[in-house]
Amino acid sequence: MPTATPAKVSQTVHPNGEPVGDRIAGLIVRPDVHIVDTRGELSEIYSPAWGLSSEPLVYAYQVRINRGQGRGWVVHAKQDDRIHHCVGTLHWAFYDDRKDSPTYGMLNKITISERNTALVIIPQGVWHAVMNVGNIDAIMINLPTRAYNHADPDKFRLPFHNDLIPYDFSDLGPQ
Repeated sequence: MPTATPAKVSQTVHPNGEPVGDRIAGLIVRPDVHIVDTRGELSEIYSPAWGLSSEPLVYAYQVRINRGQGRGWVVHAKQDDRIHHCVGTLHWAFYDDRKDSPTYGMLNKITISERNTALVIIPQGVWHAVMNVGNIDAIMINLPTRAYNHADPDKFRLPFHNDLIPYDFSDLGPQ
């Protein structure tokens, strides 16, 4: 009869809640502050006063991702994405393919839910993909640094399974 050997769990966060490990250069995850009172809840999604981006607000759009569905891999050559998570549970993966970056070749993964909403700033040149791993449709708002050009989109795509990015979303499951 085969026996299982327990595996020691590694540290994933510091006592203050910050994740252990390095983050891709320029990738920012800013947790939201939720202001709650008897009427409900308010969360600021972006303020230039935070000093996270020197680019002005020029465009905004909302994305809904159905349960069990994903979007990506995409990368932009001329813009940063500034994505605010609103509803649902999204698992993100980021891959730094910028040859001049100190984190070239680095992969980061984060999961964001409506219980820990955040603003995620994804610098140009960083591939990103997202999968809805929750039980409801997920909603996010993007405030990119450039308005969408319908005639010449600043967007390049790869399939979820490709030879460049060392991550496979099909491996998601109980940890």
